[in-house]
Amino acid sequence: MGMTLLNQDLTTGIDYDLEALRNKYDQERDRRVSRRSTGKGQYVGTGGKFEAYSKDPWAERADRPPVQEHTSVIVAGGGFGGLLVGARLNEAGFDDVRVIEIGGDFGGTWYWNRYPGAMCDIEAHIYLPLLEELDYAPKHRYSYEPEMFEHSQRIGKAYGLYDKALFQTAITNAEWREDEQRWRIETDRDDVLTADYFILACGRQSLPKLPNLPGIDIFTPHTFHSSRWDYDYTGGDFSGNMTNLTDKRVGIIGTGATAVQIVPEVAQWAKELVVFQRTPSSVGVRGNRETPRDYVDMSKPGWQRERRNNFQAHILGLRPDTDLVGDGWTEVLDTLIPETPEDIERRLGRIPSRDERLLLAELNDNAVMNTLRARIEEMIDDPDTAEALKPWYRWWCKRPCFHDDYLAAFNRDNVTLVDTQGQGVEGFTENAVVVGGEEHQVDCLIFATGFESGIEYTHLTGFEITGRAGTPLSQHWSEGVRTLHGMSTDGFPNMFIVGGNVQTVNAVNAVQLLDEQAQHIAYILDTAQKRNLVAVEPTTTSVDEYVNLIHSSEKNKENLEFYIKCTPGYYNAEGTAKRSEDTFFGGRYGDGALAFYDMLDHWRKAQTLDGFALTPSPDGNSAEQ
Repeated sequence: MGMTLLNQDLTTGIDYDLEALRNKYDQERDRRVSRRSTGKGQYVGTGGKFEAYSKDPWAERADRPPVQEHTSVIVAGGGFGGLLVGARLNEAGFDDVRVIEIGGDFGGTWYWNRYPGAMCDIEAHIYLPLLEELDYAPKHRYSYEPEMFEHSQRIGKAYGLYDKALFQTAITNAEWREDEQRWRIETDRDDVLTADYFILACGRQSLPKLPNLPGIDIFTPHTFHSSRWDYDYTGGDFSGNMTNLTDKRVGIIGTGATAVQIVPEVAQWAKELVVFQRTPSSVGVRGNRETPRDYVDMSKPGWQRERRNNFQAHILGLRPDTDLVGDGWTEVLDTLIPETPEDIERRLGRIPSRDERLLLAELNDNAVMNTLRARIEEMIDDPDTAEALKPWYRWWCKRPCFHDDYLAAFNRDNVTLVDTQGQGVEGFTENAVVVGGEEHQVDCLIFATGFESGIEYTHLTGFEITGRAGTPLSQHWSEGVRTLHGMSTDGFPNMFIVGGNVQTVNAVNAVQLLDEQAQHIAYILDTAQKRNLVAVEPTTTSVDEYVNLIHSSEKNKENLEFYIKCTPGYYNAEGTAKRSEDTFFGGRYGDGALAFYDMLDHWRKAQTLDGFALTPSPDGNSAEQ
C-alpha cells in the first residue's frame, strides 16, 4: 500500500512536500468549516413536515388488537443488536423475550436500507452474526442487503423471536415500577406491557436526516431518502432493472458510504445522473466476489470469534502473525501502523516522544492517502473530475469506503459530478438544486445524506425512560452520559443498553461489539435468575469510577485533537466538536476493543456481579451472600 516511513530522521526519504500537504488539508477543512457555522444544524430530521421521508415503504401497516402481557424481557429494536440479545438470552434459557420494532420485520439497518447496491463494508464472515451457531456460510465476501435481511429473519426464526415480536410498533413510554420491581412499557398501539428486564437496542444510525436548506419545502421534483428507496418510481428492484429512470435526470446529494454504493447502480439506468458533492470519500479496492462454503474453515469451534479478533488486532495495529481477513481494511492498517510500539523502540533505540509518535502516524497516513489519490488519477479520464474526487484529509477523518465501480462511474458520459468546492448545496428552487448560484434541474433527487448523529439518547429511542424515583433518563444524563461499561446506569434497575454508544468502545466491526454486549447482558440476567434476584442496578460509586476512567483516557484526548483538525462530517459533529463526547467515536473506553472485551470477560469470570447493587427476591431464597 505504501512504504514504511520510519527512520532516525523521521522525514528522510519522503517524496512530497510535507508542509504543503498539511497546508492543503487545512485549507480544505477551513473552507468547509467557514460554510458550516451551524454545525449539525445544517441537517433536519424526518419528523413534522418531513415525516413522509421516514415512512416505511416495505410493509403496509396492519391492524392488531392491543396487547397487555408480562414477559421476562422486552427488547426495544429488532436489528442485529436486538436479535443478538434475543439469541443469547434464548441460549441462557429465556424463552419469552419480546422484541418491539418499528419496522415491519427484523433486520434494522438491512430492513430499511434496500437501495440498489447495498452491501456491508466489513467482511461478511465476521460481520454477519451467529454464523457458527446457525452453520451458515455467506454467499459473497461482502454480503448484499437481501442476504443480510434474510439472515436477520433466519435468526428470528431459529431463536423463536417471532413468537412474541411486535412489529410496526413504537414505544411511547417506559417506566420502572418500584413497587412491582418491573418495567411498564406503553406503545403507539395502546399496548401496556410489563417486563422484568428492559433492554434498549436502538440503532445508533436509524433516523434519516435531510439537508436543512432554503427551499426544500417548495422543491417539486420527486424526492426520497436512500434508506426508503422508492422502487415504485425508479422501477426494478435491488438487482437493478430501474427502467423508469431511462428518461430521467436524477440527482444525488451526498458522496459518503451510501452514495458510493448507489451511484454505480443508478448510473446504469438513468438518462443522466448528477452527483452533488461537498466532500469526496476515500475509496479503496473492494474486491467483492462469491465465496464457496469452504472459503473459511467453519469446522473449527470458535472460528468466527477468532477471525473477528484477528481482524480487530490488525485494526488496532497489533500486527498478528497472520491476516485471516486480508482485505482493504487490514492492508491499510498495516500501512498506517507498520510497526508495533515495541518495534519502534527497538529500531530507534529509545522510546519515541509523543510528538514523534504523532508524526510517525501522520507520515504513514500520508502514504495511504497519497496512494488513494494516485488511484483516482489512474482511473478517472477527466483531469478536473479526478482532482475534484481527491480526498484531502487523514484516512480516519471520514468513514473509509471501498468499492470497485464507484470511481469508474464518473467516466460515463451520462454522469456529471457537481463539486460544490466544500460549500455544499445552497438551496432549492421549485424545480432545481442550487450550487454556486447556478441551478441544476432534475426530475428526481435522492438524499443520500445519512442519519442523525450526536443526538440525545432519548431522541434516538423516540421515547422517555423513567427510572427509580421518577427520574427521566434525559435528566439523569443532562450533565453527561454516565454508565457502567456503557451498558447500564445507576437509578435504572434491570435496564441495559446495547449499541456503539458513548462509554462503550470504538469498534470498526460494530456487530462484534453488539455480540460481546449481548453475551455480557445475557450472563448478568442468567446470574440474576439463578441467584433469585429481582433487581440488579449499578451502584453510583461503580458508575462514577467508570465515568472517570473514560474521562481520564489519554486516547480520548488524542482522538479529540485528531478529529478537531479533520474536515467536517458526522465524525466530528460537522466540525464543531469541543469535547471528546462530541465526536462520533468519543467518550469511549480508551484501550481499544480487544481490551474492552477482555475486561468484560474477566468481570464475568469473577462471578461477583461487581459494581451492582443486588435486590433479592422477597421470598428470601436469594443465593447471593
